[in-house]
Amino acid sequence: MAAKKTATTTAKTEAKETAAKKTVVKKTVAAKKPAVKKAVTKAAKTVAETKSEEKKETVKKAAAEKKETVKKAPEKKAEEKTVEKAAEKAAVKKAPEKKEEAKKAEKKAPAKKAAPKKAAAPKKSFQEYKDVINWKKWEAHNMNWLYIEVNAGDLMQELEAGVNNIKTVCEAILDSMLEGDTFIVESEKPDAKLTVRYYCDNLSEERRKYSEVNG
Repeated sequence: MAAKKTATTTAKTEAKETAAKKTVVKKTVAAKKPAVKKAVTKAAKTVAETKSEEKKETVKKAAAEKKETVKKAPEKKAEEKTVEKAAEKAAVKKAPEKKEEAKKAEKKAPAKKAAPKKAAAPKKSFQEYKDVINWKKWEAHNMNWLYIEVNAGDLMQELEAGVNNIKTVCEAILDSMLEGDTFIVESEKPDAKLTVRYYCDNLSEERRKYSEVNG
């Protein structure tokens, strides 16, 4: 019986001691928690402060760089203007040189040969005009026309337009006149107004020339 009591008492004392130890551990942990929290918050604050300082420094650096770029921009513009002015001066200097070169090239270039003039077409002859007048007479005779009238200017335009061959035309018209033919418009000199009426009802070879009758 005595042995059982001692065992129970020892068990109780051990239980009390363990309980006391647990309470001590809990108290120490509870006491340590606020200190740990404070340390963590301090560390977080220091990290935040360092980051904000770094941000401020980076902002300052960026602002300084912008100022430098703004300062450099006018300098670049001034440099560009000076370059442009120099280029303009160089172009002005080269312009007279180009003109001189062009003049030299013009002098050196061989003179172009004038294109050969087209040979003028030969004028109609006296006999060609007489043949045409006689053909007109016989055509009118075959159609039973009494007469035809031939104008020097119209005949020349008909056979060779744009050619001045009025002397030959007038000579052929006068030489083709026969006895009985008359002047509608007479001219002493060769003239485009000269007009003759040829009678075509009688074209026999027995008819004399107008010049022989009115010699």
